[in-house]
Amino acid sequence: MANTYVKIASSTVGSGGAGSVTFSSIPQTGYTDLVIKVSARCTQNFGDMLIRFNSDSGANYSMRQFRGDGSNVSSSSSSAQTIGYAGLSIARSGYTANTFGNSEIYIPNAFGSSAKSYSVDALNENNATQADAMLVVGLWSGTAAINSITLSTDVGYGDFTQYSTFYLYGIKNS
Repeated sequence: MANTYVKIASSTVGSGGAGSVTFSSIPQTGYTDLVIKVSARCTQNFGDMLIRFNSDSGANYSMRQFRGDGSNVSSSSSSAQTIGYAGLSIARSGYTANTFGNSEIYIPNAFGSSAKSYSVDALNENNATQADAMLVVGLWSGTAAINSITLSTDVGYGDFTQYSTFYLYGIKNS
């Protein structure tokens, strides 16, 4: 069977920026997996991007991050909702003007009754000697089907800038 991406929703940040973007009322039938494609920039020179499923902001998340910057490789773990440390999934304000960080978030079995895993592949565009690439694997221990997803900047790290874009796709088996 071929898998088909179907755009469910999209959001583009307007003037003045936004601290978060929420996809709500996600259809519960017709799809097996969800994918979010992000092109974002932050108003501060440091910023993490957070993910929240079904408005759950509790301690029900865990993640492992692998990062390379052209010179160094590192990894770290967290029990937070973070899907990118140190501005890796969001271009920082100190990066080359008008460039955006790009991320793809893949959520398999988003509507099943078990814990939800997710993966993130992120890259920052920066016209400098250092550029960052990152892979994240995470787990949300909630067992409810995903009906809303919020992506936000971490508290105190500014907002998503104007023209940051977010696209939510359902993967439909056909």
